[in-house]
Amino acid sequence: MIGVYGGTFNPVHYGHLRTALEVKELFELEQLRLIPCRVPAHRDEPDVPAHLRLQMLEASVADTRGFSVDRRELDRAGPSYMVDTLHSLRNEMGDTPLLLFIGADAFAGLERWHQWQRLFDYAHIVVMTRPGYAGSALSAFLQQRIAEDRAQLSRQNAGLLTFQEVTALAISATAIRELVAAGRDPQFLLPDRVIELIRRHYLYQPLIHHTGN
Repeated sequence: MIGVYGGTFNPVHYGHLRTALEVKELFELEQLRLIPCRVPAHRDEPDVPAHLRLQMLEASVADTRGFSVDRRELDRAGPSYMVDTLHSLRNEMGDTPLLLFIGADAFAGLERWHQWQRLFDYAHIVVMTRPGYAGSALSAFLQQRIAEDRAQLSRQNAGLLTFQEVTALAISATAIRELVAAGRDPQFLLPDRVIELIRRHYLYQPLIHHTGN
């Protein structure tokens, strides 16, 4: 099975990476594709250029076996719709089961995604939840897709829904950006290689206007 984990990764941090590693192991994935989006369809465009977010992501998983960074959304014009990404992956993967991993907050807004029902034509959806997650009532469309167990996902290539509890690391990309902007040290929130890139390219820091005498 191949996993798909998308996001802006602005910047990538240990919250992303720890959950990615957990689901890779729990679902015994052959590979987990981390896919940075170019233009988010449901939020403001990141203030950091796509190529730098890509560099940070590549640096963060360079030594992690079974992780790969997939740049297909960066190379595609227009908004980064996940349904298009899964369609292109399905064309490449044949009948290999695809698992799309999304957070509980994203799942709560799933029915506002572009052509959201077609996601199930190409992949299973795994909702990553925190301890104590209660969720909300599911529509009949979603209810009938719930997998009986994790093994069922490997027996068909798409179409099912399941929920998986993961370690809750309360790390926020927004908070990291604000911390860096305030001149504070983000160490232990994200990999040192990512911090080096942030400092090298002066990311998330307020512009300083110099005036002459």
